[in-house]
Amino acid sequence: MPRSVNAVASRARRKKVMKQAKGYFGRRKNVWTVAKNAVEKAMLYAYRDRRNKKRNFRALWITRINAGARQHGMSYSQFMGKVKANGIELNRKVLADLAMNHPDAFKAIVEQVK
Repeated sequence: MPRSVNAVASRARRKKVMKQAKGYFGRRKNVWTVAKNAVEKAMLYAYRDRRNKKRNFRALWITRINAGARQHGMSYSQFMGKVKANGIELNRKVLADLAMNHPDAFKAIVEQVK
């Protein structure tokens, strides 16, 4: 009985990976084994960094809120504690945007919680 190999599917699978490796430097873009490893590693980095991006943005928002709050004589933790106690339901993303781009609105929030 002849050996059965599904060359069509194998070729399609390889073409998909090689297409993903377009734009890579050197042999990473056109040698199958090198490209396969490069794409696999890239996918791992992409998966990891989709989660890290959320952490990085939260840290950035906290830094911006802290800077804005300190201009009005409060620390970040005092400010956020009073925001929660007063029932202001603005998240860190919105508060950071106000602190950065709309200082008057942010000042009004600070005065309200003081």
